[in-house]
Amino acid sequence: MNLPAEYDLDFYAWIAKNVELLRSGHLTEIDAEHIAEELESMGKRDLRQLRSRLQVLVMHLLKWQYQPEKQSKSWLSTIAYQRDEIEALLLDSPSLRGKLTQGLDIIYPKAVQDASLETGLPETTFPSSCLFTIDEILDRGFLPE
Repeated sequence: MNLPAEYDLDFYAWIAKNVELLRSGHLTEIDAEHIAEELESMGKRDLRQLRSRLQVLVMHLLKWQYQPEKQSKSWLSTIAYQRDEIEALLLDSPSLRGKLTQGLDIIYPKAVQDASLETGLPETTFPSSCLFTIDEILDRGFLPE
């Protein structure tokens, strides 16, 4: 079996063969380059997922704060769900916790855009930088006033 070719032809078979080779200690036969690419891709995927969930969470916190008359159980459910999913990601990959502050700087302007679209409020309604700390954002008991 030509593992680099198998990578493009049958990804599942490629994985199964490399797992077998790794477990049996035949390290010289593995497709190291593609394995490295896949591992790197997995890390990037988890970071993207963390940022995406943080963006949705911050957007809902902004909506909660700036449209109190429209607060709903649905918003609370989304806030709780995103916190749960972020917590699960951090339990699986605790080193991602260090990426949260940087992630907040990256996603906050997008969360503001999303909140503006969903609420109909101008983007200038919202602070130019996030006033919530990461600890507040992740705290199940925190809702902005």
